[in-house]
Amino acid sequence: MKKDIISILRITLTSLGISPDQHIEIEIPREQTFGDISTPVAMGMAKGLKKPPKNIAEEIVASIKDKTIFETIAVAGPGFINFTFTKEYLYASLQRICEQGKAVLRENIGNGMRVLVEYVSANPTGPLHIGHARGAAVGNALCNLLEESGFRVEREYYINDAGRQITLLGASVHARYQQLLGITAEFPDEGYRGQYIDDEAAALLRQAQEKYKNLPFHECEHEITEWSYKRMLDLIKEDISTFDIQNFSSWISEKKLYENRAVSQAIQTLKHNGYIYEKDGAVWFRSSEFEDDKDRVVIKSDGEYTYFASDIAYHKAKLDRKFDIIIDIWGADHHGYIPRINSVMKAFGYDISHFRIILVQMVSLLKHGIPFQMSKRAGTFITLSEVVNLVGADNAKFIFLTRKSDSHLEFDIDVISSQSADNPVYYVQYAHARINSIFEHAHKKGIRVHDTSEHDLSLLSAKEELDLIKKLLVYPLILEGAARAFEPHRITFYLQELARMFHSYYHKYKVITDQKELSAARLALCYATKIILIDALSILGVTAPDKM
Repeated sequence: MKKDIISILRITLTSLGISPDQHIEIEIPREQTFGDISTPVAMGMAKGLKKPPKNIAEEIVASIKDKTIFETIAVAGPGFINFTFTKEYLYASLQRICEQGKAVLRENIGNGMRVLVEYVSANPTGPLHIGHARGAAVGNALCNLLEESGFRVEREYYINDAGRQITLLGASVHARYQQLLGITAEFPDEGYRGQYIDDEAAALLRQAQEKYKNLPFHECEHEITEWSYKRMLDLIKEDISTFDIQNFSSWISEKKLYENRAVSQAIQTLKHNGYIYEKDGAVWFRSSEFEDDKDRVVIKSDGEYTYFASDIAYHKAKLDRKFDIIIDIWGADHHGYIPRINSVMKAFGYDISHFRIILVQMVSLLKHGIPFQMSKRAGTFITLSEVVNLVGADNAKFIFLTRKSDSHLEFDIDVISSQSADNPVYYVQYAHARINSIFEHAHKKGIRVHDTSEHDLSLLSAKEELDLIKKLLVYPLILEGAARAFEPHRITFYLQELARMFHSYYHKYKVITDQKELSAARLALCYATKIILIDALSILGVTAPDKM
């Protein structure tokens, strides 16, 4: 639909002596009464042509010669051009979906461009929590969306396995280990608490027995810390697998950035570019020359690197791998960190229009509409595995994607666990299961479902049927818009609207009727709906059950 309109507009603009090279934006009108598809192209041309956009729009409409696929073309508001397609065009488009499926649902906007998406990247000091789960759902869906839009995507997890937090993990496990042996051991003031630390200490005791009994932490720090960190990383990988998130292409270790001198070399490069200086015995990065509100220390006066130093090296490593687009997905608490990382990218000479930081806001867990505290297994936070055990991976992923990622999300266990229209994912999945049930009924009646070439789709004349066809046909435009904006939640919105329309249609009209041709046409509509439900759910990382 979009390509057809753009082609017609380009021919029309050329006939008017206007260069058609400019980008022609096509969008879905806010109100269905405005038309099926709209373009603001005239408004973008007003300044150059020195004419009111409404006049330009009227000239364009009057000059369109090929109007065979349109029922109406109208100018609205300050200069929008609204197109309404003929029923014949809608039927032909519906048939293409039934016959070609996924092949007609994609716009190759990526053209093989390489994209790096870093997400989750939780410190390996404990199990993943509900906030990490939302970041995982967003990152996974975004990667799926970009891959399906023609990009070559690499998924990356950055492991913060160096620094004080890792040492504290080892010290926490060491203290609990000593206590299990009956030794009075002081627990670190800022140590990690929760049942999982007790579990790791018990596992260490089973494996090492009394090897470290009465041994001060500084004498076994390396062994216990390394053992604890690897156990936590394995737990994180297990959580990711439980959540049914696609495997990461690479796991990048912060520790190795220090070991291979990537940190010192990155700072040396910035120094060579004139962005490093010394003051008060410390080494500073001139981030205030870019977007940051002040300069930042990268090496403290005692010679120790700051956390920021390894972040500089990690982002330089991303740049060195020559990706066309780099995307970081962070927790919303890192909002203040954006200007300094943007400053780093600029200091290395990178065009930050190709760099995107997506923030993922916190999640509030509710039960019976009030805040809900789960088990104390992880101390003060709710683990990803607990969420999956409660509501399932499909439910959790879908709900995490029902809001824009930087919007606060309330996660109501009662609603998400229910098998009703109140549960968005159940409502969408049930539309797919319902179609399968219809197909089983049709098979028993001897009605062919998948071969639409001989069906008379013009029998789909009810308003609800035409509206449903139009909803199916705009799906590729929804995908394209979501991919260009890096916003997979747009697909979730679309799915909920599609499911609502289908369920409403099902309750109002019988699909299998006494009229065989009408039944066949309605089955074709169901079949196209099924194709798009499966496709959209798969991009979100959610299954489409055959039965519920």
